[in-house]
Amino acid sequence: MGEPKEHPFDRLAGIMEQLRAPDGCPWDREQNLRSLRPYIIEEAYELIQAINKEDAEDIREECGDLLLQVIFISQIAKEHQWFDISGVLDAISEKLVRRHPHVFGNVNVDTSSDVSRNWDEIKAEEKKKTTRKSRLSGIPQSLPALIRAHQLQERAAKVGFDWPKGDQEAVFGKIEEELQEVQEAMQHENQQHIEEELGDLFFALVNLSRRLDMDAELLLQEANEKFTKRFEYVEQRVEETAGGWVQHELEELEAYWKESKQK
Repeated sequence: MGEPKEHPFDRLAGIMEQLRAPDGCPWDREQNLRSLRPYIIEEAYELIQAINKEDAEDIREECGDLLLQVIFISQIAKEHQWFDISGVLDAISEKLVRRHPHVFGNVNVDTSSDVSRNWDEIKAEEKKKTTRKSRLSGIPQSLPALIRAHQLQERAAKVGFDWPKGDQEAVFGKIEEELQEVQEAMQHENQQHIEEELGDLFFALVNLSRRLDMDAELLLQEANEKFTKRFEYVEQRVEETAGGWVQHELEELEAYWKESKQK
């Protein structure tokens, strides 16, 4: 009989350890926790894009790329004698068991809302053991702004700091109010005031999407994709004609844009 096959997870961790070894890869050896930050974000978004396309092969590949970042960070932490990948796995396993007493304990739940409420209560108990004081603590400032706004609003809503459920008129009123304040700031030509009021308008729009059970970050990603495809169609139509962009008036470009929407 041959040697027992190495577990895929152990194999991946071993490869990363070898890449970081003195005789390993120069690029991998140069990396640190801070230098890996953009790759973590990039890989997470590429996985989201693969999921949006519902491409199983692409999803599998992007899952691996995102997992690699966790392995990479754990190896660096191991070298600093902070923790290793086993510690990461133990911590998340313990958290899952602790926060699912209806599965691993004797708590009874009937709906997913009950599960969510239990989860929040357990998290609140855990936070009492830390130095955190605000209910908004723990939401990373490094999150994309739309995601962080959504999470801040969710936290506040859980303690009743929100308009009554179903009262969308209040949300629309807030959006209209913020839009008017942007217009007023622009009239005064105060750059700092304009930036502040635009930020408030974005925050109000996130609030609307949240109350509609939609994710503002994903909505904007989809809008970006839609704009990209339609603009590429406009580019194609421009390239088919003599003279290029300089020979096209805005009305003509708008006509191409409308064609792209029809297609």
